[in-house]
Amino acid sequence: MSCNINENKEEFVKLLKSTGREGVDDVIEELERLGFFSAPASAGHHLNVEGGLVQHSLNTCKAAFAIWEGMKALEPSLDTEVKKESIIISALLHDVCKADIYKRSVKKRKNKLGQWEDCEGYKVSYKDFPMGHGEKSLVVILLSGLELYDDEMLAIRWHMGAWGLNQNSFEDVRNYDTAQKEYPLVAIIHAADVMAANVMERTGEEMDEL
Repeated sequence: MSCNINENKEEFVKLLKSTGREGVDDVIEELERLGFFSAPASAGHHLNVEGGLVQHSLNTCKAAFAIWEGMKALEPSLDTEVKKESIIISALLHDVCKADIYKRSVKKRKNKLGQWEDCEGYKVSYKDFPMGHGEKSLVVILLSGLELYDDEMLAIRWHMGAWGLNQNSFEDVRNYDTAQKEYPLVAIIHAADVMAANVMERTGEEMDEL
């Protein structure tokens, strides 16, 4: 699976700027510096290709809109409780933590005949800024100068759901549980991230390996 890097970047920037949020230009400049627009979304799973991270971010945004629209029929309060601009910002920026962790490398993998062969891929390195996942995204965004509302910060911090928890931390568990209940955006972005990675971005090759 390949990505149209220029087309996706244009769509991403246009969508982010449509929020009219102060600091958008600064965060886009920081994403450019970090290599966000050419980074893969993973090292060996969904969209592990050049430009995959932007594609995943756009997919997450589209999934979040679909979830929001669908849920409003069941819970009308979401129409005012969750803002469209907040969905855009949280979905597009939830994974900026990945912009600088993937480094090009040569890997070994089995071909269809079961033989090992060299192939180009990515390895993961956290040495540039070892801050974690959701929390790193949040720090990078805030340091770039983009203003965020509380629900946006929490949606980005907890977008991994239970996978982003330290299960040995009572505080982590209580904070995550409270964030989900108090701010519906948290649950929407997590669900959208899961749907994007596991449904929208799955490939035939991955299905064959199950």
